[in-house]
This record gives sequence, C-alpha cells and structure tokens, in this order.
Amino acid sequence: MDKSRRQLLAGGSATLLAASLTGCGTLLYPERKGQGSGRLDPSIVMLDGIGLLLFLVPGIIAFAVDFGNDTIYLPGSRADASDVIEETKVAELTKPEIDRIWQKNYGENAPFELDQVERQYLHTGTDVAAVLTASAQNNYAPV
Repeated sequence: MDKSRRQLLAGGSATLLAASLTGCGTLLYPERKGQGSGRLDPSIVMLDGIGLLLFLVPGIIAFAVDFGNDTIYLPGSRADASDVIEETKVAELTKPEIDRIWQKNYGENAPFELDQVERQYLHTGTDVAAVLTASAQNNYAPV
C-alpha cells in the first residue's frame, strides 16, 4: 500500500473513531452534560438517527453517549417547584374595604371617595415607582 493511501485510510479511521466516540449532543451542547432526564431534543435525535442510518455502529454509539451524558435532553424541561402557577384572586373593592386597608396601612380612613378613583393600566416593564411619583406630584391626577 502506498503512503498517500495509508494516510487517507488512517485519517478516515481516526475521523470515524472520533465521530463514534462522541455523540452529536455531546459535541454541540457540552453544557448539557449531567442535566438529567426530560424531553428529548428532536434535533439531536435526528442527527444521531442519521448516524444510525448511515453507519450502524457509530450511530448506536452516538445514541449511547448522548443518553449517557444526558445531552440528548432539552435544557430546563424538568418540572420543579418553580413551575407552580399561583392563582391570584381579585375581589371587588368597596368603600368599607378600602377604608379598612387604608386604616391598616396609614392609620386613618381613605381621604377619597370611590367615584374619584381611576384605574391606570401599566404595560410590562413600566417603572411603577416613577409613575407613582409623577402621579403624587400631580396631586394623584392621571399622568
């Protein structure tokens, strides 16, 4: 066998060995190692499946490595306590209820009537403190 053919065979063998020893998820997402189980990442499953269709042994090894390292799973797909949705109950406020809340916080009855109260909708990311400060400077009239 001549020298160039031997180098090509050695290079191809090294590439095939390297591809079979590391799964696609391990190569593409090394930060996912050890994250545990969850939902499978379809892109990694497809890449490992292509390896399985084209080259049986490297494909099997790629699946085994990805499952072994837990890199085949999508990040953050485990359910934990932070996934609990809290239910907020909204009650209709009456003048006695407002007076009770105001009395509890400020020690006196609310200095306004319900017909003077206006609801102001704030968008997500609005600086509430700035809106309240501006409203207070404007004698609590809508800004």
